[in-house]
Amino acid sequence: QVQLVESGGGLVQAGGSLRLSCAASRRAFSNYNIGWFRQAPGNERDFVAAISWGGGSTRYANSVKGRFTISRDNAKNMVYLQMNSLKPEDTAVYYCAASDRLGFSTVDYWGQGTQVTVSS
Repeated sequence: QVQLVESGGGLVQAGGSLRLSCAASRRAFSNYNIGWFRQAPGNERDFVAAISWGGGSTRYANSVKGRFTISRDNAKNMVYLQMNSLKPEDTAVYYCAASDRLGFSTVDYWGQGTQVTVSS
């Protein structure tokens, strides 16, 4: 069992930055690919970014490419999402997820989410 806890959300003006953190409960965390997803009210949960278990491979949704950066520190059981040049359309609840598949066709664990609100 891996528990994921997100933090770092908040209210920011358009053009600003936030860094989200995802803390995992145990060392087995390093065996999983980690992804960030987001869900705005009335919308489905959408993929944002993912990083492979070793950190050597990343991928991003087109809507965030060039603005968001995902990274991980397996020694600290942490994954980060640096979000720059934020836009109002980035407003959503952001979830951390763990999967044994980099494509995230299935998700083994979800966090509880952290709210990000970008004002115009």
